[in-house]
Amino acid sequence: MNCQREKGCALVNGVEHTFEPLVPPQVFMVNDGLQAEEAMAEDPLAAHRDARQLVRLVQCPQCSRPLKAPVTLPCSHTVCRKCLPEPQPRTNISYPNTPDRLMGVTCPLMGCGAEHAAAECSVDVTLTKLMELVAQEIAQHRPSSADSVLFLQEILQHDPTEDNDEQEKEPIREKGNQQVLHGGRLISTYDMAEMGQLRYSSDVQFSTMSPDGDNYEQLDVKVLERLREVTHQELDCLVCYNMMLEPTTTTCGHTFCRRCLARVMDHSNICPFCRRDLHISASLQTNQCGNVILNSLLNGLCPDLVASRATAVKAEEQAGNEVMSTPLFICTLAMPAMPTFLHVFEPRYRLMMRRVLEGNKQFGMVMYNRISSSQGDLGSVPFLEYGTLLEIVNYELLRDGRSFVETRGIGRFKVRAHGMLDGYNVANVERVEDVPLAEEAIVEQRETTQARNFAELHFRQSPQTQLPTDIAIEALSTQQLLDTCTAFVREMREASAPWLRERIIQVYGEPPEDPALFPYWFASVVPVLEEEKYVLLRTTRVRERLKIVYSWIGRIRGQRWVTGNACNIL
Repeated sequence: MNCQREKGCALVNGVEHTFEPLVPPQVFMVNDGLQAEEAMAEDPLAAHRDARQLVRLVQCPQCSRPLKAPVTLPCSHTVCRKCLPEPQPRTNISYPNTPDRLMGVTCPLMGCGAEHAAAECSVDVTLTKLMELVAQEIAQHRPSSADSVLFLQEILQHDPTEDNDEQEKEPIREKGNQQVLHGGRLISTYDMAEMGQLRYSSDVQFSTMSPDGDNYEQLDVKVLERLREVTHQELDCLVCYNMMLEPTTTTCGHTFCRRCLARVMDHSNICPFCRRDLHISASLQTNQCGNVILNSLLNGLCPDLVASRATAVKAEEQAGNEVMSTPLFICTLAMPAMPTFLHVFEPRYRLMMRRVLEGNKQFGMVMYNRISSSQGDLGSVPFLEYGTLLEIVNYELLRDGRSFVETRGIGRFKVRAHGMLDGYNVANVERVEDVPLAEEAIVEQRETTQARNFAELHFRQSPQTQLPTDIAIEALSTQQLLDTCTAFVREMREASAPWLRERIIQVYGEPPEDPALFPYWFASVVPVLEEEKYVLLRTTRVRERLKIVYSWIGRIRGQRWVTGNACNIL
């Protein structure tokens, strides 16, 4: 009898009762890259043995029913749309200044409570289709399973460590709802969840009611194989058309391989399926969570396929990382999203430009290291370690071999390693991305709240004294910082400032309304030393860049300079 209990099996009144030892959902809901595939590779979920775990993967952790119109949140949790609370205004947050981002939705799951912009709470398209296919397939198998009767007993889980400090006690198992259902373990467990009789965290004890003791294992196997077949196509990435690897869901609800989405974001900021604007970084390393449920389903149902694909991709990426593939033009400062015009005359850079034109038309622009300062791990190198990735827009070759090149900044990078190729520098670079919008919002909320509280106390105690400059700046919302900067630009144009002449506006365009881009535009036109502008390339917060620009404006006003002939602000 002890042996039988260890295997999760006991004989009661001559009828076999079996239960599945509770495996916490976190075991399957992993999202740590290739480690996830390796963790599941040797232990795929089985139709009969792991019926409870399989059904739990498609249950809403909030209402415990099968997911309906599921929403995958940026915190990686997935719940039914009806389980989300109503959006509420977000306090002290102004960037991005759009209605769907000024309203917030709080994750309803206990222990999370993260606040997300309403724009980031779209229905998960792929998971919705999967749930519809699962429901249809379960419904089709019900008529043929009328004789496969099972008694299901819900086993509630209670953690004794919540009540005391004894860490060694086993979880207390209490009986909950019970049902007599048909269709083997998979279908009956799904039906019990659909009836609202099976809590997300509960285990299930199964008892066959077949006169001949049949436990309907073959039926479970048949159902799961059919589910694999009908859902397989929905698990293909719409970019590479292979099975998704590290499925990653965008704010518009579409899911792709993380690697494929990163490649798209490298040259575009729109969803490759619906063309909606996406506010995510090109690398996806800082602000895009994977789809935990889809990742878990793939790892649990076909871990061998996931592992083999992950191994192939890893080998490919390692091979690419060993190559210093980014040519470096050591010259001047270039800004993201802004044009840079070059006159190429040195033989080494002529060769570099020819090769760039034959390739992806992209190269890196870095500044001279004029004072030979140490550049982090690179040491003392002839260039500064942060630069801008440029893409050639127009190219004019002259008869003598010189050329005029028009480029546009498409991103920032940090040089990780460098070498020489035929006289010019090449490098292995790492993209520099802004922090996630959620983190940007937290910083704005914290800074403005603290600064305004300080200002209130300051003026209560010293009503006649001026607020310290740094506190006054932090008290401004991100939108107020942008409004102040754009108002200054209008003021200077009306005063005919030489750095805002019409020909300059024709080259760089009107001031961007996007707070993320405005500092780059301003740095491109204002006569500030390049070494000061260079700081913008290292800054990963929009709000911080705007505060830098705000400080420049303060210095311009302090010097009472409007239409003078000054070339640089020292």
